[in-house]
Amino acid sequence: MNTQPNDHIVKSYDEEQRRIVAEIVRMGETAVAQLEAALDVVERRDDKAAQRIIANDEAIDAIEHQVSHDVMHLALRGPMARDLREILAGLRIPADIERIGDYAANVAKRSIALNVSPPMPQITGLRALGKLAARQVRDVLVAYQNSDAEQAVQVRARDAELDAHYTALFRELLTYMMEDPRNITPCTHLLFMAKNLERIGDHATNIAENVWFLVHGDQPLPPRDKRDETSTTGAV
Repeated sequence: MNTQPNDHIVKSYDEEQRRIVAEIVRMGETAVAQLEAALDVVERRDDKAAQRIIANDEAIDAIEHQVSHDVMHLALRGPMARDLREILAGLRIPADIERIGDYAANVAKRSIALNVSPPMPQITGLRALGKLAARQVRDVLVAYQNSDAEQAVQVRARDAELDAHYTALFRELLTYMMEDPRNITPCTHLLFMAKNLERIGDHATNIAENVWFLVHGDQPLPPRDKRDETSTTGAV
């Protein structure tokens, strides 16, 4: 009989933890939807839709603030080692998602400036890069929701593919700028947009590493490949 109150506290804690995880996943899904919408408006050259995406970024910020508040409230209830890792992940992962939302909004902002120029053929490459970034975020959210460290490691390893696509697009845009000075302004916008997408991949990698930490603690992660070679030519 004496254990019943403690059992109730543990059950209540677990339910609250599951609710927070679900809220973080919802936040991540919102950020991915923002990213995909931003990529769409780049292709459609739709300034009004881009403005809506920029305004919607406040919704992601609001969720991040609420999740941080809820996680800190949960931390006051005396967590143990695994719970402490969950709390740290519950603070770190929403921060990464919030940045992903910011980068999606940045892509939408740049699309408005890009629409002043004629359509660029490199939009196709940007779209492909964006799809890779969106897949990274979606897959790592599933890994987090399921506490699946192996899936998180797979997402982390795939960041090299995203880096390779970014490097190829970066070089293509530089070549296009050198061929015709009239391309410099639109290509500069595309370079910044591509960098935003590459950074989204980095934040997905951060989330993957936090999932690993959540499951395995300080156990070292396996080494991974990095293929962002733009620093050798002057990154954006």
